[in-house]
Amino acid sequence: MAEQAKRFSELYQKLNRDTVSEPLLGSVYHPAIEFSDPFHSIQGLEQLTRYFAELYLNVSHIHFEFGAIYENGDSSMHRWQMTFVHPRIAAGKPVTVRGCSELHWQDGLIIRHEDFFDAGAMLYQHLPLLGWLIRQVRRRMQ
Repeated sequence: MAEQAKRFSELYQKLNRDTVSEPLLGSVYHPAIEFSDPFHSIQGLEQLTRYFAELYLNVSHIHFEFGAIYENGDSSMHRWQMTFVHPRIAAGKPVTVRGCSELHWQDGLIIRHEDFFDAGAMLYQHLPLLGWLIRQVRRRMQ
């Protein structure tokens, strides 16, 4: 499992708007991959490639730092911190989001990938009107 975890983290160190491709993703993801995050659910390597290509299209910088990995049989949980720059989010300033990925492996490839992170911290709180509203709600809850 350690080798698989290494391939996963190496993939995300290489992945950017210029490198997203089905062969690159297929080096780690199973052709029948099921992927989900707070925004989408995707099935199949072709759909995942298309989704990542759209996500990364306007991202001028992205970097992942990986932390603890927890393993259980053919499953693993990977903690990470992502920093990205997008011209229409946070006025083009770097945004950092912490999260984790639950991975299920089959034949050395990821068959199921579910990301967990705060969508508000990633996107919504950086939008002008909605961001103000989210910050107000968070202040009241503290």
